[in-house]
Amino acid sequence: MTTASTPNAAADLAIRMQRAAFNRALAQGDLNAITAILHPNVTLITGSDSALLNGRKAQLQAWKREFGAAPAQRTNYVRTPDAIHVSPVEPIAMETGAWQGANATTGAVQASGRYAAKWRNLVPLGPAPQWVLMAEIFVTLA
Repeated sequence: MTTASTPNAAADLAIRMQRAAFNRALAQGDLNAITAILHPNVTLITGSDSALLNGRKAQLQAWKREFGAAPAQRTNYVRTPDAIHVSPVEPIAMETGAWQGANATTGAVQASGRYAAKWRNLVPLGPAPQWVLMAEIFVTLA
């Protein structure tokens, strides 16, 4: 059983905190906060058309366009983790969960589904972990 004092529990908590920070950054349109969470070579595959966004720069450009939309046209995306699986052999972890996109003005859900994310700890031997997103893939189910 994982307890709060085990390395896996600490990694689980750190990744969940990074996910919460990412969700806040999306809601606030904070590109600087998003930059800090994305690995330079991050990959994102979108949920409906499987568009591929390779690299932090491409993802930041997409978010900048989204944040520039009029509030009535803007979609707020939230990822909610179900599970974090921390590798015992590499400084990586997999997050799975549900995602939802809702209208920023009305809150009406426009799309939702499932996702998987790969995280990497850039300082596995350091006193404080630095978990960054390496990859995300989304599937639109509703």
